Order: sequence, then C-alpha cells, then structure tokens
Amino acid sequence: MKYQWILFDADETLFHFDALRGLQLMFSRHNITFTDADFEQYEAINKPLWVDYQNGIISATELQNIRFEAWATKLSLSTEQLNNDFLMAMADICTPLTGAKLLLEALSPHAKLGIITNGFTALQEIRLQRTGFTDFFDVLIISEQVGVAKPDTQIFDYACQKMNMTQRQQILMVGDNPHSDILGGINAGIDTCWLNSDHLPQPIGIRPTYTVSSLAELQALLLP
Repeated sequence: MKYQWILFDADETLFHFDALRGLQLMFSRHNITFTDADFEQYEAINKPLWVDYQNGIISATELQNIRFEAWATKLSLSTEQLNNDFLMAMADICTPLTGAKLLLEALSPHAKLGIITNGFTALQEIRLQRTGFTDFFDVLIISEQVGVAKPDTQIFDYACQKMNMTQRQQILMVGDNPHSDILGGINAGIDTCWLNSDHLPQPIGIRPTYTVSSLAELQALLLP
C-alpha cells in the first residue's frame, strides 16, 4: 500500500445524499407535501450558500439557517428546528454507496482511514453509527467544528495535525467534488482521487492524481 492514510469525503463518496427525498420526509413530518417546484426554489437558495460557505464568506450556522428562512416564516417555526429536522431525516434515509463497506473492510488492514467533510456534525456522527462505519475511521474532520471548509488548506492542515502526519505524500484524499475535495487536496500537497461516478468532464486547471468511476475501481487501484 502506497499510502499510510486515506481520507474520504462523506456525501456521494461514501454515502448517498438525496436532499429531495430527505426534505420530502422532513416536511411530511410537518404534514406538508414538498414538491419538485419547492425543491427547485430551495436549491436556488441552498447552492449559492454552499459556494459562499466553501469560500469562507458565511459560516456553517448561517448556511443552515438562511436556507430555511422562508419555510420557518411560513410554518412559524425556527430555522434551527427545521435544519435539525432536515439533518435527522437525512440520517433516517442514509445508505452507503455501492461497494463502500467492502472498500473500507479491504483497506483498513493496510492503511489508517479518515473522513474530512464539509457536512454537519449532527448528521455525520449518527450516520456513521447507523451504518456501522464508525470503527473504520481513526479521524473524523468536520468543517463545522474546524471553522473552515474544503477547499481551504487550513482544514487539511488541521487533519494532518490530528493524524500526526508530516509526510503528505503518504496521504490520499478521495472525493466526488473536484472543486472542494480535489482542488483542496492538491493545494494542501496531498495526492487525490476523484470519484467521478457520472463521467463528468475534468474541470480546467484541476488535475487529480487518479480518477475512478466507482469505489470498486478505487479498491482495485489501491489493492491490485
């Protein structure tokens, strides 16, 4: 095994993240039918907020609250309540990606494993527990706790400190988002693997060390 540590993104790298389904479940618990049109309106607000969060313009708390402001007013509930309800619904529907458990089982005897995610603490910890993945990971780095998000190199620096790793050439970052996972890893001096399940074109100026289309392909790459 070339690497001592393998760091994984969480959403759409290890776990499915179906926001529409999660929102539909969450709002159904408030006796509301959440439509495709509602989701389009939500994403029109949510997606730019994530860009601002990853660029360090807004905090995790601001992102979580702003995206539910209109619904909070409509339902006479707090944005905090709606956000918590959403994270719990996402935990309830969480399933691992195909091949995730097999990959972790195969890698764990050969390298230490970690997660470095821009997701939120309430979802990450319960999701690991419910899928039985907790024991696979030696570190869990969550941007909400660190105070900076990928691709900021500070979150990777923090991870290296937690891992007690100075030899960055022995670390691999695996993720599905080229702009946060891959660019962030590259800027931090870490080898990267882009999980490109949808066979998207490679963004200009971002060159991952490896590109795979499935976790099974990653397993074959790392453990030939």
